[in-house]
Amino acid sequence: MHPLIDSHVHILDPDRFPYADDAWYKPIGAERGTADDLTHLMQHHGVQHALLVQPNSGYQLDNRCMLSAIANSNGRFKGMAVVENQCGLRKLQDLQAQGIVGIAMNVSLLGVDFYADIEPLLSHLRDLGMWAQMQVQHDQLVQLAPMLEASGAKLLFDHCGRPDPKNGIAQTGFQSLLALAETGRAVVKLSGFNKCSVQHYPWADAKVFVDALLKAYTPHNLIWASDWPFLKAPARIDYGPLLTLFEQLVPDAAARRAIQWETPKRLFGFL
Repeated sequence: MHPLIDSHVHILDPDRFPYADDAWYKPIGAERGTADDLTHLMQHHGVQHALLVQPNSGYQLDNRCMLSAIANSNGRFKGMAVVENQCGLRKLQDLQAQGIVGIAMNVSLLGVDFYADIEPLLSHLRDLGMWAQMQVQHDQLVQLAPMLEASGAKLLFDHCGRPDPKNGIAQTGFQSLLALAETGRAVVKLSGFNKCSVQHYPWADAKVFVDALLKAYTPHNLIWASDWPFLKAPARIDYGPLLTLFEQLVPDAAARRAIQWETPKRLFGFL
């Protein structure tokens, strides 16, 4: 079994880092997960590193919980922060020095119009070699793609691009995602299969999107992620079955090793 990197997890520890008063959603119970919880999970499943993603849930723009986890991880964690659209170069440099490799933008939650003014932010990310991580859904990428492509920034897309499972690979948003592979600067997370499915586990209707992404991006520009601790999941999701499912979706062992280890290790600078 090859070592693993999980490229999309959240740390939610309201006992040590209280949620923001104006948080749009405050995860409770099993939706929460501390850095210690994540470390134990990783040890059990052979996960060597994790890319932490600042959740809009709970913390909004307060990255302190995630930054604390990174600082105490002995190099096992790096992160994607959430910042205001007008974030300046100096703040980004400060975050980069603390193990932040990119900025997460949740278009699926906040809408396309919310990100209409991010050209300067994208330019800063390009200049610093940081990632612009986008969570889009359905056809939202169609409107954003020209700006993203022109920016020159490295692009990282969450959860297979979250296509509408009812509209297949021909839908315009997913075709925009496939086309961005030609830039050589775009990477997609093979994750969140429940988010592009109308079925229960093992979300068989999501396979067509995975197959199309494998063909367009190849394992050298795809990474695997769990989305732990599964915020707002409509049904129970467990970590072990996700790993088993990925073996079925990508039966070639060399391709799995690239997606789950070699590619994220190279892209995010894990040692």
